[in-house]
Amino acid sequence: MQRVIATRPSTEGTDASGAPSAADDGVMRTEFAFELPRGYVGSDGTVHRRGVMRLATARDELLPLYDARVQENPAYTTVVLLGRVITSLGSLGAIDASVVENMFASDVAFLQDFYRRVNAEGHTRIAVTCPECSHRFTADLAGGRLGES
Repeated sequence: MQRVIATRPSTEGTDASGAPSAADDGVMRTEFAFELPRGYVGSDGTVHRRGVMRLATARDELLPLYDARVQENPAYTTVVLLGRVITSLGSLGAIDASVVENMFASDVAFLQDFYRRVNAEGHTRIAVTCPECSHRFTADLAGGRLGES
């Protein structure tokens, strides 16, 4: 397995190879597919890895502030927020804060980064550099996991 080291984000409007980014193609994406590093284990033992996250609205970011769980513990904001913007996960019928709070910490960390990328940067790509040959390329977090061939 080849290790991949992330570098600085590519310049706005282009990816690491200089090609136009998704923001320049005239199509606004509002939903982004992802694959969790470990996966959520449902009550029946099924592991759910693939899901979809939608862009957050101002309402999504404001409503958790009125949630009693968030008022007691501000760290719970992430759980409530992710429960609102994840629209599907495997074969689960509904996603809410109770699903997110029972995810592995590594999956929640992945989803926090994914949320930041799609809402702040507008895409799921990262510029990476091979540590062995120094080749620069773009990897998509929404695709297969980094380092896999």
